Amino acid sequence: MKAGSGHAPKASAGSAFHGSITRGTTNPNRLRRVDNWMRATLGGLLRRAPDPLVVDLGYGASPVTTVELRARLGVRVIGLEIDPERVASAQPFADPPELEFRRGGFELAGLRPTLVRAFNVLRQYDESEVDGAWAAMTATGAILVEGTCDELGRIASWVTVSPEGPQTLTLAARLSTLDAPATLAERLPKSLIHHNVPGEPVHAFLSTLDNAWRDAAPLSTFGPRQRWRRAVEATKAAGWPVLDRPARWRLGELTVRYAAVAP
Repeated sequence: MKAGSGHAPKASAGSAFHGSITRGTTNPNRLRRVDNWMRATLGGLLRRAPDPLVVDLGYGASPVTTVELRARLGVRVIGLEIDPERVASAQPFADPPELEFRRGGFELAGLRPTLVRAFNVLRQYDESEVDGAWAAMTATGAILVEGTCDELGRIASWVTVSPEGPQTLTLAARLSTLDAPATLAERLPKSLIHHNVPGEPVHAFLSTLDNAWRDAAPLSTFGPRQRWRRAVEATKAAGWPVLDRPARWRLGELTVRYAAVAP
């Protein structure tokens, strides 16, 4: 699946804002896993940018995760929402120019960010709309981190998308509460969640990881981090293009090339 082959979802006829209002539910620290990953993995991209800007698209009914994003990345952040009431209610949390809240959708309100975070946004759309949304959010050269997580941020997954299309898939979990990697299938990004069926690459990938986790059960004596690391090592040994290193694995993460799991 390659960004650019679809059409960006649009709001009501005549609207300049592309997208739909999300449910808006959120919790403090819900997005800490993806935020910390972006800081570690994409921090160099932000440091090299002459005027780094991060857009947080669809922050929801509360701006708390946008405020946290600004604190974790330490660069200018603008939160965008289609719902004008949500934008208005976020203003007391603004700290211009370092933290602002504006109205906007997939067109990014005409901004030219270095990085875009769009979490728990595309989950409500049809899969056919994903490519267009990706293309709209990366049209000016931004790198997009798009994904989903559970209500408390214990399990999450995200796709990193460049203007050329999706590049990587990352899975992340709180290992102390993870029963099995198969649980992560519940929170796959929209582009993959309906393809977690036998015969599809993402299903084969998750099955390999799940089997490796089961085989590593004896290491539970030494803690879930050791078990997860062994499972990731076995998944990599099975031929899956794992991109990150043990330092990230111990955090409950695993990143692979998107092409290997693409429908």
